[in-house]
Amino acid sequence: MKWLVTFGIITLAVAGFAYWFFSQPGPRQLDMANNIIPGDNNAKLLVENQIYDPELGLGLNIWAPTDVAADSLPVVIFIYGGGWRDGSKDQYGFAGRALAHRGYMVVLADYRLYPAVQFPDFLEDSAKAVSWVHDNIAQWGGDPERIFLSGQSAGAYNVMMLALDRQWLGRMGKSPDLIKGVAALAGPYDFYPFGTETTQNSFGSYHDPKMTQPINFARANAPPLWLSTGVDDEQVKPRNSRKLRDKILELGGEAEYKEYPDMDHIEIMMALAKPFRSKGPVLDDMIAFFESRP
Repeated sequence: MKWLVTFGIITLAVAGFAYWFFSQPGPRQLDMANNIIPGDNNAKLLVENQIYDPELGLGLNIWAPTDVAADSLPVVIFIYGGGWRDGSKDQYGFAGRALAHRGYMVVLADYRLYPAVQFPDFLEDSAKAVSWVHDNIAQWGGDPERIFLSGQSAGAYNVMMLALDRQWLGRMGKSPDLIKGVAALAGPYDFYPFGTETTQNSFGSYHDPKMTQPINFARANAPPLWLSTGVDDEQVKPRNSRKLRDKILELGGEAEYKEYPDMDHIEIMMALAKPFRSKGPVLDDMIAFFESRP
């Protein structure tokens, strides 16, 4: 009889944990699963919730290698996705850990989301984060002369707009030339007319839709781009990355395009986490792009 009681308690505990786990946002689930798997030990959360915009209370986390070299480290500012309505820097520790383990200082920055804001407020927030990093990262051992941007989905959109449309960093007194490269995963770059509820919500009320589209700001002297997508992505079609690559090359700029078979919109992000890296060499390809830059 006692074993039945013990079994019942264990079953309830497992069921309770499963319910709690699957009630968490997808990226947080991924982060928790990632932390169970050994590896990426040369990474630590160096700074937590550093406020970069005191007025709005927006913060960022900084990841770094545990064994920091004497020389300053290249920096990757990673902007998360979530349809401009979901997400948090605290849910994407797996991305910070993955890149820090490979020798990079990684900044995960929050930005305001719908319905609190619409375009272009989330771009202004991301621009402020990049400006803050450029001004302050040296005090933690990051190199302000070697800053890369990266992001997935809506985050890829944000970083691409900062790289291509000079006005956003220009408002901060900065130039996109400070960006040494952009590694973008499954980003929307040519999505007008707005055909989904998500894009209608975040962009539909803006007075000039053309100004919201990254492809309209393609230019020959843009930072080098690494554009990646999953072949099976039905949420943000691969043509977004292909068309932007083609436009940049046509103008004489630098752009690479990488597509991954049997991978969809979410799986390309999952491939950065330890449990799912066998899906495709997304992390290795990102690192190769960063290291290819002078």
